Amino acid sequence: MREAPIGVFDSGVGGLSVLAEIQHLLPHESLLYVADCGHIPYGEKTPEFIRQRCSVMAGFFREQGAKALVLACNTATVAGVADLRRDYPDWPIVGMEPAVKPAAAATRSGVVGVLATTGTLQSAKFAALLDRFAADVKVITQPCPGLVELIESGDLHSPELRTLLQGYVTPILAHGCDTIILGCTHYPFLKPLLRSMIADDVSLIDTGAAVARQLHRLLAERDLLAQGMNLPVKFWTSGDPQSLRKILPLLGQIPSNVQNFDL
Repeated sequence: MREAPIGVFDSGVGGLSVLAEIQHLLPHESLLYVADCGHIPYGEKTPEFIRQRCSVMAGFFREQGAKALVLACNTATVAGVADLRRDYPDWPIVGMEPAVKPAAAATRSGVVGVLATTGTLQSAKFAALLDRFAADVKVITQPCPGLVELIESGDLHSPELRTLLQGYVTPILAHGCDTIILGCTHYPFLKPLLRSMIADDVSLIDTGAAVARQLHRLLAERDLLAQGMNLPVKFWTSGDPQSLRKILPLLGQIPSNVQNFDL
């Protein structure tokens, strides 16, 4: 059971930012990754639809013998993680949430900006995070339609992307924020571009590393940490496998193992 793989999924390639953190912290683990590109973006879908996709993903990874599940998507976590934990109480399941707590602790100006999908920002879970951890902090939220689609196309640098991102960052900077939460797993891939738009003393915070630490903790508690050599990551996509093969090297992954996911 220790050498069983870990299942990771996202609406697309954004979860690869989380996958990279897991690879860094848990180098002996074998990983399975599903990019549900045929149904992207989750942020514009209904909670019912997302819960259904989460159920499909969980069933698939159980069939693959996965010893743990990571929802590498904020929107999927908001909609589906509670149902999955109810349905699979024996299974280590790790979800995402915007990094409100560390951002509130880090800010010096008392103003935190949040870049996220519409679905995440409108969720009750996000509202609860603000109530719990940001009572003494001013939080400026900014929905970012269009960013996920450009990243999914492999665009990390174009003038179109820069213009779109600048339009989202400028308003939150105008409020005096010195800390920006990247509230979607796609957005860490934009850090180099973001850095060119903001002052050096503005912090960018995401939760990929925290997810990897939580996964490590849950596996260690159950004596499920792998001991041997890991296998190459296996990838599936509900979109075009060839498109994923082209994008993977841009996002730090080897594209040798991409299959079609048609559930």
